[in-house]
This record gives sequence, structure tokens and C-alpha cells, in this order.
Amino acid sequence: MLAISKVAAGLNGLALVDRPVPEAGPGEILLRVEAAGICGTDIQIYNWAPRMARRMHLPRILGHEAAGVVEAVGEGCTRVRVGDHVSLESHIFCGTCHQCRTDRAHLCVATRYPGIDIDGAFARYVAVPEQIAWVHPAPVPFEIAAVFEPLGIAVHACCEGRGVEGLPVLISGCGPIGLMAVAAARALGASRVIAVEPFALRREAALRCGADTALDPTACDVEQEVRAMTGGNGVEVAMEFSGSEQGFAAALQCLTKGGDFRMVAAPSNPVTLDLTRWLLQCPVIYTIHGRRIWQSWDRLWALYSSGRIDLAPVLSHVLPLSEGQHAFELIRRGEALKPVLIPA
Repeated sequence: MLAISKVAAGLNGLALVDRPVPEAGPGEILLRVEAAGICGTDIQIYNWAPRMARRMHLPRILGHEAAGVVEAVGEGCTRVRVGDHVSLESHIFCGTCHQCRTDRAHLCVATRYPGIDIDGAFARYVAVPEQIAWVHPAPVPFEIAAVFEPLGIAVHACCEGRGVEGLPVLISGCGPIGLMAVAAARALGASRVIAVEPFALRREAALRCGADTALDPTACDVEQEVRAMTGGNGVEVAMEFSGSEQGFAAALQCLTKGGDFRMVAAPSNPVTLDLTRWLLQCPVIYTIHGRRIWQSWDRLWALYSSGRIDLAPVLSHVLPLSEGQHAFELIRRGEALKPVLIPA
């Protein structure tokens, strides 16, 4: 089978390779992949970010956002059946650590990931633990189901703390998950959704996803604009998706005193924090990691199946797996939002 594999350290290092079809071992399913999304983590692997370089053993088939049909089940599988349509949760959790035993499997201290620790889904077939397969409650297009995993992060972020219903919300950074957070915040009843994003392509997508306003931080004073929109108070919820120091600072500056600051992406380098300002502003800080298993999935399904979330503005390209290298380059050039690859 054809697969996209990271075969060499350093920038790019990807190759379209021929690999044997894997088998489902005990507790595993064999998934016939019908669609797989390229994630920001895959871009980090492409760029060979230090965190990935320390963790990964090459070669490795990439990809962890995927949907498809269960082709076979291994010994001991009881929850998933052959023929089921499923999406993959990317956190392979141990089930025995303190976090797993206290209903926080998304924070498992021994988490492993397809496409990083085991071969992933940029291939026609992938073998993964049954525990990370989420069975579709009803038919859904595979290219949509493939990106339920990142949608779950956005829904998790919107549901933490006080939620978003009836509150003004700021989304800092409108990459794919930030855009999904715009859509989720709107669907969950935010009174106002303000997107902040320097790239025009993403600002336009944010408006299509339901943002009331999309601000360019390179062309305006974001805090001044946001406070003007909120009667001088600032937003009640600020979510940081940009991963930049500037985005982090702007999101905090736009927050009302005592508001929710929800951090999904973090700057890649250490940043200086004015803790005196934090003490005076009194933000309630939440760090968002992955999805709550399986609460976030149930919530995202309720939103999608009721028609309250439209992911079409986020899915910019649907390409064959053989054009995977091109899809990575489109992202790097800022010409794509969320490409989805279709194995043949």
C-alpha cells in the first residue's frame, strides 16, 4: 500500500513509500482509511521541530486525524465490529495511570499517538488500538469525519470553565482549530465572536465560520477595537490558538477582569510574563489538551448532526494521498487551511 512516511530527519524528509498492509493484533482494529487530515503536528514533524526530533523514531508513517471502515478486528475486541464507520481519537491512553483512573484519560501520562509513536493513517490501512475508535452514530461524509478529532479540541475549549453561552468571546489565531472554535462558539451561543488573525485567507474563513468580526492585528490596535465592541469591558472568554507571543499577549489584554483565559496553543519559546498584571487582572486560566474522552466527542456530534456547525469553510482542499507532499507545501505557503488526503 502507498503511505506518506517521514524517512529522514530535518526539513521535509517525507517520501511516498510502499508498505505492507498491517495486521490487527490483540486489542487492535484494522481500519481501511477513507480520509485523513493534515494537522499542525504533522507540520511540526515536517519542519522537524525539536520536540518531534527528540521523540520520534524514523521511518514513521504519519497521520492521526482519520476516518474509515473497520476491515478486521483482533483478538479481544468487543466494542467495534467489522464494517463500522469510525473516526480516530489520537490519544492512545494507558487506562491505569492516576489521570486515566480519575476520568481524565485525555491527560494520560503515558499517552502515545498514531503517526508519532506508531505508524499512522496516511495510508490505505492502519492498525490501531480499538480503544481510540469512535463509532459514527449515523452516516457522515468521511472527509468531515476525519476532522472530528481537531473539532473535538475546539469544542473542549469552548465548553471549559463557564462555557461560552451568552458571553463575548475572542479567538486568537484562526488556523484550522481556531476556525473550528469560531464555529463551535457560535453554535454554543456566544453573544459575540471576535476573531484575530493576520492572514486574510483565514480572516475570510473565520467570517464564514460565524465570527461577527475578524481583526487584523497588524493593521489595528486589537485591544482598543475589542474594548470598543464590548462597552469597554473586554471579552469574558479569550482563547489562544496562535501559538505566538504576540497572540498570547493580545488575548490576555482583551480579557475582562476575572475572565476565562483558555490556552490551546503555546509559544514555542519561553515568554516573559508580567505576573503583577495577572494578579491585578485575575484571569481564570485553563489549559486545553486534546479532547475529553468521550464527552467532547458526544458534544461535537450533537453540534454537527443538528446542523449547527458547518466545517466546509475549514476544509480547503481534498487531495489524493499521492499529492500529500503538495498538500504540505500548500500549508507552508499559506495557501491552504485544512487539506484532507484520500487514500486510493
